[in-house]
Amino acid sequence: MGKNLALNTKKYSLILGDVIILYLSLWLTLVIRYYPNYNRAIWSNHLLPFTIIFVGWLLIFFIDNLYELTYGKGRLNLLGRVLRSILIGLVFAMIFFYLGQDRLFTIRPQRVLLINGTISAILIYLWHLTFNDLTKSPKMASGLMIIGFNSQVEEIIREINQRPQFGLQLRSLVVEPTTLQMPDQLKAITTYDRFENLKNLCLEKKINAIVSTIHPRDNAVLSKSLFDCLPFKISFFDIATFYEKITGKIPVTTIEQTWFLENLTESSKRTYEVIKRILDIVFAVILLTCSLIFIPLVALAIKLNDNGPVLFIQKRVGKNGKIFTAIKFRTMRVEAEKNGPQWAAKNDPRVTKLGKFLRKTRIDEIPQLINVLRGEMSLVGPRPERPEFVEELQALIPFYKERLLVKPGLSGWAQVMGPAYGGSKEESLEKLQYDLFYIKNRSFGLDLSILLKTIRTVLMVKGQ
Repeated sequence: MGKNLALNTKKYSLILGDVIILYLSLWLTLVIRYYPNYNRAIWSNHLLPFTIIFVGWLLIFFIDNLYELTYGKGRLNLLGRVLRSILIGLVFAMIFFYLGQDRLFTIRPQRVLLINGTISAILIYLWHLTFNDLTKSPKMASGLMIIGFNSQVEEIIREINQRPQFGLQLRSLVVEPTTLQMPDQLKAITTYDRFENLKNLCLEKKINAIVSTIHPRDNAVLSKSLFDCLPFKISFFDIATFYEKITGKIPVTTIEQTWFLENLTESSKRTYEVIKRILDIVFAVILLTCSLIFIPLVALAIKLNDNGPVLFIQKRVGKNGKIFTAIKFRTMRVEAEKNGPQWAAKNDPRVTKLGKFLRKTRIDEIPQLINVLRGEMSLVGPRPERPEFVEELQALIPFYKERLLVKPGLSGWAQVMGPAYGGSKEESLEKLQYDLFYIKNRSFGLDLSILLKTIRTVLMVKGQ
C-alpha cells in the first residue's frame, strides 16, 4: 500500500509481537512451574508440541479478527475477543495433547497449559492495547492531502475517520475554485487553488502522501506542482489505487477498459490456477467425506419440515458466461418462486425456519462441493449469479460481466467483506467492486484469508 500506509507492515508487526509473547509466556510458565529445577531439557521437551499449539492459536486469533486493523476494537471488545480466543485455543490444546500423548510426546502439561494460557492472555491483551493506542495516535499518523472531490473521496474520508488504525490523517483537501460548496465538516481543511501552491501546502501541513482525482497528464500545472514536491519524498496515488487499498474494492465508476488490460494479466496466474484446482479437488473430497454422516440427517430434517424436495437445483452463470446447474440443500418454501425469479432479501419470508439455520451455518452449501469437483466452481471466488439477474445487471452496471473471468466460488471476498445480499443495484455494484478486487489480487494468501473469515462467519452463525 506504500510506505506511508504500511497496513501490512503493521499487521505483520502485530503478529510478530504475538509470536514473541507466546514463546516468552511459555518460558515464563516453565520457569514458574518447575522453579527451582528449570533447565534447558524441560524447554526442549515442550518446544515442539507448543509450537504446533501456537500455530493453531495464531489461526484462531486471525479468525477472531485480532489482526484486522480496519476492525474497530474498544478495550472491552478487545479483552472479550482475546479471552475467547485463548479459551478456544486451550480447548484445542487439550484435545491435541490428549490425542498425541505417548504417541508424539510424553509430557503431560495440564498445569503448564493453564498457567501459559493466563500469562498469554494478559500479555497479548496489553500488547494489542498498546499497539492500537499507538496506531491511533494523531502524532503517529501520516499527513494526507487529497486533490479533487467526488463520491470516492467522500468514502475514503469516511473510512479514514472511522479507522484510525490506518495511521492516516487528512490534513489538506485541495479543489479548484470552480468546485461547488464543500461539506461543512471539510471546510476547515479545504483550499481552493489551481494547484499552483501545493509545494508550500505540503510543507505547512507536513504532508506524507498525496491522492489525486485528476491525472497529472491531464493538468500541466498539477503535474509541475507535484514534480516540485519530489524532494519531500511524498508518496503519490491516483484515486483508483488509493480507494482500492483503503476499502478493498475497485471503484467501478472511475475505471476504464484500459484498467482491465493493465491489471488482469491472466497469463501470470496460470500456475496459481492449476494448483488451486488441485487444492479444490482435495479439500472438496475431504469436506464431502466428513459431511457424509450429516447429509442424511439434514435431508431428513428438510423432509420433516415441509415434505418438499431435499435439494434445490438452479441454473447459474459460471466462468466466461457458461451456464451450469448449481446444487444446494433447499432452504425456501416449495413454491417460493411461483411468480418468477426474485432477489434474495434480508429476513426473506420465503426462507423456512430450518432454512435460516442452514444458511447461517452454510450447511446448505455442502452439495455445491459436487460443483467444485465437476470444475464448475471453486472453493473461493465470486458467488455464482442466476442468468436472469446477470443479464439485468449487465445492462445497469459497467463491467459487470468481467466478474465472470474466473470460476465462481462457495465463498468470496464480497461475501466476507460486503453486504449480505445483492438485492438492489447499489448492493450489486458494491459486491462487484469487491469481486473485481479479488479477481485482480487473487492469490493463495487472499484465498486463505477468505476461508478463515468464512470459518469465523460459520462459527459465529452470521451467514446469510
